[in-house]
Amino acid sequence: MTLSPQIEGSYTTEQVIPLRHYGRWISAVLLLLALAAGIWSVVHNSGFGWSVVGSYLTTSSVLSGLGVTMELTVVAMAIGIVGGIVLAVMRLSPNPIVGGSAWSFVWFFRGTPVLLQILFWYYIAALYPTLSIGIPFGPTFFHANANTLITKFVAGSLALGLNEAAYMSEIVRAGILSVDSGQHEAAHALGLTRAKTMRRIVLPQAMRIIIPPTGNEIISMLKTTALVSVIALSELLGAVQQIYARNYQTIPLLIVAAIWYLTVTSVLYVVQFFIERHFSRGQRATARGLGHFFQSFAIRPRGSTRTRAL
Repeated sequence: MTLSPQIEGSYTTEQVIPLRHYGRWISAVLLLLALAAGIWSVVHNSGFGWSVVGSYLTTSSVLSGLGVTMELTVVAMAIGIVGGIVLAVMRLSPNPIVGGSAWSFVWFFRGTPVLLQILFWYYIAALYPTLSIGIPFGPTFFHANANTLITKFVAGSLALGLNEAAYMSEIVRAGILSVDSGQHEAAHALGLTRAKTMRRIVLPQAMRIIIPPTGNEIISMLKTTALVSVIALSELLGAVQQIYARNYQTIPLLIVAAIWYLTVTSVLYVVQFFIERHFSRGQRATARGLGHFFQSFAIRPRGSTRTRAL
């Protein structure tokens, strides 16, 4: 370090030579070279069939399958979020029967594969040919044929939604428990009921903890919908499977599905970022994304100075 012996009163000014991070630059160059080599091999490999990818990327059957995937994601997450909130509140209930019932639900749906649950809902007519709603051991108000009521879409939505509710309940419960118990006591002292305390005091504060994992669950659900292809529901993956079963262009059609999955998940990432930023106002950010990446390579001008008190 070169010192400048300029003294002004009780302060001295010294020139700062920035530390050179040569290892960062070398590793960055190596990674860029590896990335360029990978892109070159992908672009110039005829096995990927990019012309076929382009011709099928926006076909009606693929777009229709993408629409079904989006609908499944929305419906399943709506069931999962609402069910997760209800189950989380039930788990925290002082009533042992209510809490035990919620725990049993979570135990069952988290303990069995979602693919198995999809198949069970699809073949529910084998167990209950007629589904009815009414008073237990009393009159029935509504009944319908199970095969007519539980379609492929309904079976997939129920399986994915109820499975998601079991996981969302743990996320919501963790968010509720993160709120200080003094908030509950203050609300009760003001005369608020337990339901109003939960709705107006606890849940709004818990959202900062709930939102990030919920965004991850939505992105995960988008990809999990591919499992409904096992019951011949033509979502995105099922649609491309039907196409390459006819023309045998397996790899290009799978790339088509991958491109659409990546496109939608990228949009969801952006939406999640802005929602998290909204609910994290006033909190110190822990991740700065690309800004932190570029800042790590920043170098101060060589002539920068720093003033230090004697």
